[in-house]
Amino acid sequence: MMDKSAQDFHTLTADLEHIKYTAVVKDTSTETGHIFVRRDEKMRIEIEKPDLRTILRTGDSLFIYNPKINRVEEYDLGKNRSLVDQYVRLGFGTKGEDIKKSFLVAVLGEEELDHKRTVMLELTPKSDQVRNQITKIQMWMDEASWLPIQQKFFEAGSGDYVLSHYTNVMKNLKINDAKFKQDWPKSVRRVKPRA
Repeated sequence: MMDKSAQDFHTLTADLEHIKYTAVVKDTSTETGHIFVRRDEKMRIEIEKPDLRTILRTGDSLFIYNPKINRVEEYDLGKNRSLVDQYVRLGFGTKGEDIKKSFLVAVLGEEELDHKRTVMLELTPKSDQVRNQITKIQMWMDEASWLPIQQKFFEAGSGDYVLSHYTNVMKNLKINDAKFKQDWPKSVRRVKPRA
């Protein structure tokens, strides 16, 4: 079913709730915004609350724009591109066979989430390099669309996790090219942190 969904996947838009849990201090921080994904390796996340921020991915380039300090961080994904793709595109037009190449997949059962029937998958990275960062990923797939409604990334050795929850998911709407342009002010300070 995921393969069938992946074949006709072109774009996705959704509202996003991003929750980061830090175990040491038992603290949860939440960001909300929107995500736009296009099959041709373009993605934009617009965080609106609590602080404006834009994350833009086009091919090998990743930009994080913070208007509060008028700064954009630029990353060249280069040799880490396939590693990044495993997370960034996970479930958005990803074929089951591609997931099986990188992860051990277990079906944990069905669960209702947002009044939708979902299949809950647990993905364990096969690569030691990846497992040093993320020990496992839980993904709730909508049985109607075979797109993720929620993803939970468990960080190695800390008990920390990141939960991404998607609502108002729309597949294959036309997304204007302008959405994937660097649209920050010319006065922005550009930095290239070491990856």
